[in-house]
Amino acid sequence: MATTKLVVGQSIPMTGAANEIGMAFAAGAKLFVGAHNEQVGRAGGTVLELRQLDDGYQADKAKANATKLLADGADVLFGFVGTASTEAGAAVAQQQGAPFFAPFAAADVLRNKAHGNVFHVRPSMADEAFAMLRQCSTLGQTRIAVVVDDDAMGRAALQAIQDAATELKLPAPVAVAKVQPGSTQVAEAVAAIAKAQPQAILQASLSQTTSAFVREMRKTGYASALMTFSVVGIDPLYTSLGKDIRGVIISQVVPSPRETSRTAIVKEYLAALADSDQIASYEGLEGFIAAKSLGEAVRRAGPAPTRAALLKAMTGMVDYDVGGFRINLRPPLRDANRSVDLVYITAEGRVLR
Repeated sequence: MATTKLVVGQSIPMTGAANEIGMAFAAGAKLFVGAHNEQVGRAGGTVLELRQLDDGYQADKAKANATKLLADGADVLFGFVGTASTEAGAAVAQQQGAPFFAPFAAADVLRNKAHGNVFHVRPSMADEAFAMLRQCSTLGQTRIAVVVDDDAMGRAALQAIQDAATELKLPAPVAVAKVQPGSTQVAEAVAAIAKAQPQAILQASLSQTTSAFVREMRKTGYASALMTFSVVGIDPLYTSLGKDIRGVIISQVVPSPRETSRTAIVKEYLAALADSDQIASYEGLEGFIAAKSLGEAVRRAGPAPTRAALLKAMTGMVDYDVGGFRINLRPPLRDANRSVDLVYITAEGRVLR
C-alpha cells in the first residue's frame, strides 16, 4: 500500500496564559501522531505531519497562525486551545473550506449548524455545566454563585451555567463575579461572592485565578462546594494550590489517565507515554484521543484524502469507539450519551471519583 501525507496545522499557547494546558494537549497529540506514522511506515496509508505554532493564548495570533498554516499547505486545522483562539481559527477555516477538528474549550456557539466544518471530540460547556449543577441540585444546593474570567471563555461558561440552571429548574445564580484573565487580584470577587452566602461556587477561570480565588474564599470561612470546569487543568491547579486543592471538584471530559484497567485508550496512551519524556495528564490524554480520532477520519477518507473527503468522513463519525470511549463528532448541544466525570482532589493531588 502506498504512503501519502496529510498536513495538520495546530495553534496552541506554548507561552503565556494556559501554556501548561496547551503544551500538554499538544504533546499528547504529537505522541499519537508519532505512533501512527510508525505504523503507516510499516503498513502503508496516510502519514500525518503535525505543524504546531505558538499563539500565546491570543486570538489575533491564533487567527494569523491559522491563516499561515493553511497558506503553507495544511489540509486540516486541529486542536486549537482557548475559546477566543478557537473562534478565530474556526472563522479562518470556514472562509477557506478547511475542516476544523477537535478544538479545546470551544464556545458552544461553534456547535450549531452554521459551523458545519467544525468537529468536536470533547463534550460541550453545556454538558459540563449541567453535570455540575445536577450535582448541586442532588445535594439540595440551590444558592449557586459563579466566578468567571472576563473573556470569551468566561462568557461562554456563564451562558452554559445559566442555561443549565434553567433546564434543571434551579434559581439563577445568586452572584456572578468576573475577574481579569490570569489575574490573582480576586479581592473584589471574593467580597461579592461571600456576601451572597452561596451553597456552591462554580468557576470558569485559568489555574492562577482559580487558585487565588480558592485560597482567599476559604479565608472568609467558606467551607462548601468549589467546582470548576475542565479548562482549569488539574496539574496546573495542583502546582498552584498544593495541599490547598483538597476538596476542589473538577469536571473531566476524558477518562482518568492513571486508571489503566478502565479503558483500552488509557492503556494505549500510557504505553505510548512509556517511550517518551512526557508524564500522564488529562490534557495529554485528551490530545492523544483527539489525534487518534483525526487519524480514524483520515483512514475513512481513503487514500490521498481531499478536504471534501475528510469533511464527509468526519460528518459520519457519530459513534466512534476510540478504545472503550465513544466519540460523536456531530453531537447535540447537550449530549446525554457522553459522560462528564466530577472528580474530587485530595490534599496529596490524588483524584477520586
